[in-house]
Amino acid sequence: MHFPLYDPMLIGTEQPPFDDDAYIYEIKMDGVRCLAYLYKDHVELINKRHLKLNSKFPELKSLYKQAKKPCVIDGELHVFQDGKSDFFAIQRRTLTSDPFRIRQHSKKFPAVFTAFDILNLDGEDLCQKPLMERKKLLEKNIKESPICNISRYIEQEGKALFALTKQQQLEGIVAKRKESLYQPGKRTKEWIKCKHLLEADFAVVGYIPKEHAMLSLVLAAYDNQKLQYCGHVTMGVSKDYLFAHIKDTIPCPFSVLPDGNEDATWISPFLCGTVKFMEYTQSGGMRQPVFKGFREDKQPIECLMHQLQEH
Repeated sequence: MHFPLYDPMLIGTEQPPFDDDAYIYEIKMDGVRCLAYLYKDHVELINKRHLKLNSKFPELKSLYKQAKKPCVIDGELHVFQDGKSDFFAIQRRTLTSDPFRIRQHSKKFPAVFTAFDILNLDGEDLCQKPLMERKKLLEKNIKESPICNISRYIEQEGKALFALTKQQQLEGIVAKRKESLYQPGKRTKEWIKCKHLLEADFAVVGYIPKEHAMLSLVLAAYDNQKLQYCGHVTMGVSKDYLFAHIKDTIPCPFSVLPDGNEDATWISPFLCGTVKFMEYTQSGGMRQPVFKGFREDKQPIECLMHQLQEH
């Protein structure tokens, strides 16, 4: 048996928390999206860009044993620190390529696969079955263990769960319509995120040296295939990764040099970064921006101005 390659279904909208009997509510975990193809004798971990992650996570090589029958499950990879999912830790795992460091990290920062959907069971495609039926099949077929768990959900009380996630300093919740079908590769309004902080993806087009060897990333988004300036954010992860992915330096990509960017080094937009922030400012910047990390599963050309304006 060989499973078809699936694209993950994507969340299509964001709104304040709500209560509705037609939805279930799950905690939004801060991990890396991944599809796990569980065969009889091995597992294939595939990210949103169809890249295989097996070599990054040797501790998950026995994940296939958690399935009673071969299947494809959708979920996230997490590294838990102090009971919470640590995004920087899991991102560090995905960016590590040195075999020795991978082995070290697999012991010091072991990953866990959290499953929240099932797309194929023993060769039968399940995408046209409603969510709640897929949830039941997931729970019947997957055995939980230290390396694999199933995402819990509640009904009706979305606002209460959202308040609980704020109390525990978690990212927020995801509301999913009970009758929703799985639409591979599509953004659907039947899955809704409710978050305590806004979050957006930007093309990285430059960097500015700061004190104490820090860097500030210059951010932009595309509007009619032209880059528009979106502000900057202090970088909180390895500079080595940034410098390793710089293809070349370029002139300022904007028609007018934005204020505060006189010392910027401009680079070709090959990287996409995620930023969390409180709100947009009147000048078009972000209030209290925090750099979350780079995204290997998204191209800069996908960072669009009209999507930012929907927040």
